[in-house]
Amino acid sequence: MEFPTRCLPAAEGPTTARIEVDDPSPGVGDTVTVTYRLDRTPPVPRPGPGPRSALPAPTGRVLLGGAQTGEVPVSAAPGADPGGVVTGAEASGPAGAGAGGSGVVMKGSFVVTEPGEITLAPGGYALAGGVCGVAGTSAPVARLLTVAPLPVMNLRGVALGTSYGEPGARVRVTGAGFTPGAAVTVAGRAGAAGTADRAVATADRSGAFGVELVVADRGTTGVVAYEGTAWSPERGARPRAYAVVEPTAPAGGGLTMTQAGAAITLGPVGYGGAGGSAGRIGTVTVVDARGAGVARWTLRGKLTDFTGPDGARIPGASLSWIPSCGGGGCVPGPPGAVGPEGAVLASGEGGSSTVDAAVTLRVPAYTPPGAYRAALTLTLS
Repeated sequence: MEFPTRCLPAAEGPTTARIEVDDPSPGVGDTVTVTYRLDRTPPVPRPGPGPRSALPAPTGRVLLGGAQTGEVPVSAAPGADPGGVVTGAEASGPAGAGAGGSGVVMKGSFVVTEPGEITLAPGGYALAGGVCGVAGTSAPVARLLTVAPLPVMNLRGVALGTSYGEPGARVRVTGAGFTPGAAVTVAGRAGAAGTADRAVATADRSGAFGVELVVADRGTTGVVAYEGTAWSPERGARPRAYAVVEPTAPAGGGLTMTQAGAAITLGPVGYGGAGGSAGRIGTVTVVDARGAGVARWTLRGKLTDFTGPDGARIPGASLSWIPSCGGGGCVPGPPGAVGPEGAVLASGEGGSSTVDAAVTLRVPAYTPPGAYRAALTLTLS
């Protein structure tokens, strides 16, 4: 599959890629492993002198559409060549890959939450030499998954008070549609398997319940609720995604950040059809003078909804980013949506680090025309 891409530093041209899945016909609640292979990309500069082990590994995203929408962050395995697909002569071979012609292989996974047909299309990616995004409206669909529907009569459902937290966080779980008076088990899931996180509630006369679940297992990726001894599509609610994030160290003296310009200007999108508008945040410099081994720092971002003329709005979660950083043991956060719930931009320890991110706003079709604004708040802790 080939699609046009545009890269920073300035480069553009076709990307040849493949998207593979380990299960083309999963069920609701299953975890699907996605492989994003870059066989050829536009030429981007090879990283300069220095240890390649200090460079970030290639990262990217795969776009979900159809019955289930969203993005799947993917990354290369530890120890992979961070330079990825490179320039000129090295990209001119049959595979168009980096040194040795091996290409770049990135993997990720997602939990299936909706029945029906789910499409997978390639999104942007970041190599050590630059950041590339899809040129035009979208890349072609590379893979189609068919998910069998849950039984029509199962009206059970759950909602979470938050979609992420540190190990040991208490999550408020509410449910409806269960058998009145039934014992309901609320449990953590890691894909199709259960985790140690568990709580029990009793459905009231209307079939609803509320309970706090302590999520301590770092492997938990979702939360389910069910009647009986085990979850099933017939007697359980669809899984709700949940992420366990590593604890953040408290900020102390000697930890500062500065930003080279706070405003982000995104280009116009034509009225009628859905489209994307790309940009970059101003470079953030984090200086950690507390000394090595004291504590790691984490830089997070939260984004309000975009507001436009006559109260028109674009959800903040429509903006996604691909973080990148260097120096100070800096590790970029995963690519994905920002939105009001926030996302990790980068983390590190000691020294001076520079943090950047390429951002893309997906504008829904027939959004009222005009200028839209939102506030992105960066918090260092």
